[in-house]
Amino acid sequence: MKNKTSQNKFKNLSDTSLLLTITIIVFFVMYIGAIIFQGSGFLKAQTFFDILNDQAALIIVACGMSLVMITGGIDISVGGVVALVSMSCAVGLDYKGMNIFQAILLALGIGLAFGLVQGFLVAYLEIQPFIVTLAGMFFARGMTTIVHTDPFNVANESLVKLKDTRIHVPFMGYVNKVGNYVPAYIEIGVIVALLVVAITFVALRWTKVGRHFYAVGGNRQSAIMLGINAKRTVFLSHIICGLFAGVAGFVYFLHVGSGSPSHAAGMEMDAIASSIIGGTMLTGGVGNVIGSFFGVLSLNTIKKIVSSAGLGDAWWTGITTAAMLCLFLVVQSVVMARKRNAEQ
Repeated sequence: MKNKTSQNKFKNLSDTSLLLTITIIVFFVMYIGAIIFQGSGFLKAQTFFDILNDQAALIIVACGMSLVMITGGIDISVGGVVALVSMSCAVGLDYKGMNIFQAILLALGIGLAFGLVQGFLVAYLEIQPFIVTLAGMFFARGMTTIVHTDPFNVANESLVKLKDTRIHVPFMGYVNKVGNYVPAYIEIGVIVALLVVAITFVALRWTKVGRHFYAVGGNRQSAIMLGINAKRTVFLSHIICGLFAGVAGFVYFLHVGSGSPSHAAGMEMDAIASSIIGGTMLTGGVGNVIGSFFGVLSLNTIKKIVSSAGLGDAWWTGITTAAMLCLFLVVQSVVMARKRNAEQ
């Protein structure tokens, strides 16, 4: 019995590792191809750092989304939560006399509230996660407009100073056309995103809670028979996802420096796409946040390639994203077929 359990764990690990390897290879092939065919712009380290700067919030959201998807669920409210956090922090700093620390607490509180409510409805009342989080998305978007109807830039001095903070990366700069050295930099949000990825990876790989996530997503009934509290595990995954959405909301706000009802439009779909590209299966039980990180990079690298090729229209971006999703869904289907054959 123990040998059979060990073999099953090995198979799950193999699936996760295989999908992660494919994602990383695809990203490097795309980036090298961009360097070869799109010119020297992609050779600059700052081009890569700009992807990180622009997508730091999406990386954090994708980590939370991956956790929920590993347990076999989904959360499509995260984009609305990010917009609500961004608008609430903007109004709090500019009109309510808040300081940065209070704005951070507000962001975490909003994210945690969504995670608690949605997690309870999904885990303990057993309502379908798609329906619950769809309602959460509509509620968050509606509340964003109630908080403030019009977009505006935040003038708070502390926020502006924090937003303009740049962390220089040594030896990665370049000399511009007039002969001046331009240092490469990342924003504070990138540091936060990388910390979230690292902590989540460690928690999934080496903690009991992480193993429970995979067990519940892989086979819920088997997990229950092994003594795992499946409801509590699903509840916890939604809490963490909501909390990450709150963190991502503040990181997003720090990047754009404004509040708007249209902020983070479609971010939930980008997070799902990044997770799938990163090797997280919709059926649950298989996934890796490192893969989700590379999924975000791959998704936005292809967008930059499309834009650099002069195809800046929105439909070309949609077409390339759809093509990538189809490719990785086919890869996942092949992996699942291999797994089923191995079990027979």
